[in-house]
Amino acid sequence: MAMDINRRDLILTGGLGLAALTLAGPSAAALLIATGFTHNVASGEPGPDSILLWTRYVPGKRGDARLTVELSTSQDFSAPKAGGTAVAKRTDDHTARVVVKGLEPGRTYYYRFIAPDGAVSPVGRTRTLPVGPVARFGLGVFSCANMPSGWFNAYGHAAMRDDIDLMVHTGDYFYEFKRGYYPDADKAAAGRLVEPAGEAITLADYRLRLACYRADPDLQRLHQMFPMIAQRDDHELANDSWSGGAENHSTDEGDFKARKRASIKAYNEWLPVSGQAWSSYDIGDLATIFRPETRLTARSEPLDMRVIVAGEGDPVEKLKALRDGPLADPKRTLMGSAQEKWLYEGFAQSKKRGATWQILAQQVLVGQWSAPPLPPEMMKSLRLPPEGAAYVKAIDAATKAGLPPDLDTWAGFPAARARLLGAAQAVDADLVVLSGDSHNAWAFDLKEGGKPAGVEFSGQSVTSPGLEAYLALPPAMTAQVIKGASPELKWADTSNRGYMAVEVTPERVSSEWVFLDTIATRSLATKPSHKMHVERGRKAIA
Repeated sequence: MAMDINRRDLILTGGLGLAALTLAGPSAAALLIATGFTHNVASGEPGPDSILLWTRYVPGKRGDARLTVELSTSQDFSAPKAGGTAVAKRTDDHTARVVVKGLEPGRTYYYRFIAPDGAVSPVGRTRTLPVGPVARFGLGVFSCANMPSGWFNAYGHAAMRDDIDLMVHTGDYFYEFKRGYYPDADKAAAGRLVEPAGEAITLADYRLRLACYRADPDLQRLHQMFPMIAQRDDHELANDSWSGGAENHSTDEGDFKARKRASIKAYNEWLPVSGQAWSSYDIGDLATIFRPETRLTARSEPLDMRVIVAGEGDPVEKLKALRDGPLADPKRTLMGSAQEKWLYEGFAQSKKRGATWQILAQQVLVGQWSAPPLPPEMMKSLRLPPEGAAYVKAIDAATKAGLPPDLDTWAGFPAARARLLGAAQAVDADLVVLSGDSHNAWAFDLKEGGKPAGVEFSGQSVTSPGLEAYLALPPAMTAQVIKGASPELKWADTSNRGYMAVEVTPERVSSEWVFLDTIATRSLATKPSHKMHVERGRKAIA
């Protein structure tokens, strides 16, 4: 395969070998033959006295390499503060990580890796978590970054900000689909080809796909400038994954368990993560951020409305039976009993230690939205591929049966949702949910038993298409129609891409939905944003 490298855009720093990066997109050949520090640096999962540092270093002979790690409070490393070693292992795809301890809380640090031959990585910037009284803390929240759909301008824009302390990725960091599917080849953004060309199934596939995504300059810059906490959703494995399978996995693709292990290993190699399935992070006395795992650990098998409404019988009556039967089963779960116990006890402990906010940064919508019954003329106007007809039929029947349109969210696990919100209510938590997955922007008041339980700010995708790609209605009308049918929904945008900038203070949590002007080309231009907030103790959007 010929290498597609625009040398003007090749990023070279002192000691680097062939950089696996071009603005037009790296080829498989470039990614596979690259040596040296191939994918910049990254940091993640900070604590008050520790930080996880990441890089990838490929030596010329493709064996292991022991790297020296340096940290400093000065960018020129004139005042070194800590250090250590990290091994870039061949068995880990030459990725290296190390947790550096003994750091000071709430401090900015600069770090770099030095190879055995003297080559030096790019310099990264990171920050530990604060302790004690905290007046303000900023989060950048991202989800659903599909490379063929467009440029990662949201990452590039956020990387330039000086009011964010920690980046949060709630999932779909990359997509597993084969090239030319979602989006179709004729709808893909120019120069955004993914590798490998086929669907990611094996460990080698997932590694190459991640290498391709991590070669993006804006994603690299985001990781280089900020620490991140990240959690998998479904596309890091396969669409609509659950603990025992996935919609986008068939028996002719091999053993699902093997595919699951491969995807998890590659993800843990290529991101600045410890591999711990779920965790929490204390932001001084201001907040506790909880990072649960709702996809692969214990999620129950999904209920597919398309299958249920197919065939003989009234689809609405069949979905009513689903609503009152299998859907209501209290055994259905997203997290499993062990993780639920951890999270609910975490809410209580956070309140007991005096934290003002309990922030749940997770994958899928907790808030419930509904669609009104669609008139026949609107049904005909939907811009859907042939296989979308089954979804349209199912959603229309679900609306008439009093069911939400998407059972892949918390709405598809109503007993588990009730337990979650009830646990927050039981300890009087000031719950703020941050989520992604839907590709659209939402703001919900969350209620359980008719009483306030918290709020949800859900971010639009980095690039993946939202409802505007499928509905012929003007986006403002789409949001208005959905809001009118959804009591919990306070605001929605169904047509813009970008990220959320969340500001946490003792008095309020504010979300700014940052809308990028385009994803068709590389640009940092933005449109007017939208802001909303919740005040302490109110448990409802102001």
